Amino acid sequence: MISDHLRPRRRRRIRARRARVTRTPTSHWGYHALPRPALRKRRKQLAEVLSRCWELAAAHRLVRSLSALVTTRTGQRLKDWVVSTRAAELPGLHSCTPGLEKDWDAVVQGLTSHWNSGPVEGRVDHIKMVRRRMFGRAKLPLLRKRILFAAARCLLRQDEAVGVRTPTASRVLEQPRW
Repeated sequence: MISDHLRPRRRRRIRARRARVTRTPTSHWGYHALPRPALRKRRKQLAEVLSRCWELAAAHRLVRSLSALVTTRTGQRLKDWVVSTRAAELPGLHSCTPGLEKDWDAVVQGLTSHWNSGPVEGRVDHIKMVRRRMFGRAKLPLLRKRILFAAARCLLRQDEAVGVRTPTASRVLEQPRW
């Protein structure tokens, strides 16, 4: 009797409203989000600190150049960066160069190639999150169904953005969720 009463209500989806998060320009991290006067003030403070300590200035220069190598994908210049890091007498930066040299080819390839493992890592993180949420509640078949359903939903969203419908994603979504 109670199940007959609850059945129509279970099928309806309840959508929770998300609170809109508004950010002020100063709540972002980084210099680019600051208003111009504050940006000038921070740059002036940084220049003042760097002028007082040559070690900090050298570390700042090397870290900035490594950041430029990573963002512009110019791994060919990594050897020059390692040489300049060794020339600077900074033990904190010396410790990272042997790790780079252990697998030099992979590091250079990672810095030059536009291919990356970001989508795969994102999928693995999502599977781990689903597994953690279900820990102790269900066995492997339910976990498998939830992961496949989430993947099909993701495919369907991508297809709808393009305007195409994948048959496998549609078929998975038509099956009962649990």
